[in-house]
Amino acid sequence: MQSTPTLHIRDKHLLLPAFLPDATLGYVRAVDSRDLENVNIQGLVMNTFHLMQKPGSSTIQSFNGLHHFADWHKVIITDSGGFQAYSLIHQSDQFGTLTDRGILFRPEGKGRKFLLSPEKSIQLQISYGSDVVICLDDCTHVDASRDDQELSVTRTLDWAKRCKQEYIHQLDQRQVEEPNRPLIMGVIQGGGFTDLRRKCAEGLLEIGFDGFGYGGWPLDGQGNLLTEIVALTRELVPLEYPMHALGIGHPLNLVKTYRIGYDLFDCALPTRDARHGRLLRFTVPPDLPLEGENWMAYVYMQDKKYIKNDQAISEYCDCPVCEHYSLGYLHHLFKTGDWLYQRLATLHNLRFMTQLTERLRQDRG
Repeated sequence: MQSTPTLHIRDKHLLLPAFLPDATLGYVRAVDSRDLENVNIQGLVMNTFHLMQKPGSSTIQSFNGLHHFADWHKVIITDSGGFQAYSLIHQSDQFGTLTDRGILFRPEGKGRKFLLSPEKSIQLQISYGSDVVICLDDCTHVDASRDDQELSVTRTLDWAKRCKQEYIHQLDQRQVEEPNRPLIMGVIQGGGFTDLRRKCAEGLLEIGFDGFGYGGWPLDGQGNLLTEIVALTRELVPLEYPMHALGIGHPLNLVKTYRIGYDLFDCALPTRDARHGRLLRFTVPPDLPLEGENWMAYVYMQDKKYIKNDQAISEYCDCPVCEHYSLGYLHHLFKTGDWLYQRLATLHNLRFMTQLTERLRQDRG
């Protein structure tokens, strides 16, 4: 049997593939760090763009970084904020603007604008104690014009150079030795244009990073995975580099993207679905392969058929929820709006995701 691929970071490691839930503001909603460990979560993805606003960088630094602040001592990856700029600023310029200098935005409740430059993004991520820092990038939608995609690639490469320079400067200034340094990842943009994806990937490889992320919105207008462009982006990077499928976390898309060659996944979907009453379940036992799309199904907690159901969510799940609680009880919690429902549902969906990655590792072996 093959050994499990592992990404080593400082004194920590990630067994690959790995799903990391989004802990945007330093927490996963409704659960604590012990809960996360109990369902085999290996790491979290937090967000620099939001953390610098709430709770604020000085607060995080007063706790000596995110690990102590959140009581989470496994891997923390901090996203730079490029996607958040895309999500907010591309909706309306009242939220801010993108310039060659960086992201100019007005924090909620603040009267003046702030600049999140490539240098500032790296400074903050390192000061937060992140295990993996991600370069600031200019995110685009796949349907954006070629002119917009060309600008995105040019800006992303320029920002990546500045990020790498600041990263080296910060490590030198802090006298961080090689075994203790955080990893740094670049993000490959280019939309749906093959030549632009190639230009961005080659430029980032020349700058030199520890790994790379898929940049841009990964779904089409109908919500389908952009399989061809996601696959192309992986092919542009040598296999020895880990690839992060940024924002990809729907179970079916995770499996497809893993089989294309990606290693790391993050998404808010499983936890958001849990809170809104959509639970995940396997339809096939652990000893059967995950083929097609019928190996999983959804359980909708608002469905009246669960009122008196004394079964667990899934017979193939070993999470604390399936071990102790019935669908009938969860339906009751959901309908009454009790906060306990959100905690239990989140735990179950997260364990589904970690079971999924564990099964993929077994398939590889």
